[in-house]
Amino acid sequence: MTLKVGVIGTGMIGQDHIRRLTQVLSGVAVVGVTDIDRARAEAAAPKGAEVFETPQALIASDKVEAVVICSWGPAHEEQLLACIAAGKPVFCEKPMVTSEAAALRVIEAEVAFGRRLVQVGFMRRFDADYRRLKAVIDGGSLGAPLMYYSKHRNAAVPEGLYTSEMPLNDTLVHDADIARWLLSDEIVGVEVRLPRRSRQGGELRDPHLVLLHMESGAIVDVEISVNIAYGYDIRGEVSCEQGIAALPNRPAAVVTDKNGIRQAIPEDWRERFIEAYDQEFREWIVAAGQGTATGPSAWDGYAATLTADAALRAVDSKAYEPLTMIAKPALYRAGAA
Repeated sequence: MTLKVGVIGTGMIGQDHIRRLTQVLSGVAVVGVTDIDRARAEAAAPKGAEVFETPQALIASDKVEAVVICSWGPAHEEQLLACIAAGKPVFCEKPMVTSEAAALRVIEAEVAFGRRLVQVGFMRRFDADYRRLKAVIDGGSLGAPLMYYSKHRNAAVPEGLYTSEMPLNDTLVHDADIARWLLSDEIVGVEVRLPRRSRQGGELRDPHLVLLHMESGAIVDVEISVNIAYGYDIRGEVSCEQGIAALPNRPAAVVTDKNGIRQAIPEDWRERFIEAYDQEFREWIVAAGQGTATGPSAWDGYAATLTADAALRAVDSKAYEPLTMIAKPALYRAGAA
């Protein structure tokens, strides 16, 4: 059986997902696309796919069984609510939404529907190295996790398109989500420290040091550097009661010559997490074909939004900023159908 998918948003990430869904994975067909730029949508549309005038028309179409949202963040709420109302499984790239109120409206709609339909694009959970790290933590051989160090370094970001709020609004959410998932814990408070500004990023506020305080008492230390120049470098290390566990360096050829010993570093997120993106869609396709979702949930999107909001407040207050979450609905608890 082939899952018929419509894609909203045909920018860089939308085009990459269309390539993935049409050239890499099986059991799925892209039958429709839409974008605010119709010419871009037409250029990205696979052969035979319909180009819809609006996201609403795509979601409502009987041709479309499930939806992939790759539009800009402020548009996500309306599109997610339409997918839930239509009863269609939806994969939504992060951020799920851009405000706490919007996140709560999505959660309320999904809870009222009575079945999970939303999966949020936190692809690190599908990376084989992160999954091995979680298996070590969950296995308990090292005792309880006490601290987690998360390093998120980009070679560069687009000048003029990446604002000083985005390291916390757009980048931190990945580290916050993976920390919650790895430690099976919730974030209860955030602190942010700003060191001297890197000249590499011009006027951009960079880098950031973020402390996430977890409900268990564990602390997560996140370094965000978005203009580090040398490559895309993602690291993680958990310090436990009886030892540590860390992500390995990505396998790559090691070159030895007169200049020394060196190993290639991924250029960007597509190279580092290509297998994770493939795997998250493999699992989404299976779940969506059964009319549901099983990956990162609307609750996880809500937690990430609250974390980013608290981090932005912490920049201004220079103090600990607490998170206040609603009671977790039964739909998102472990073992829920």
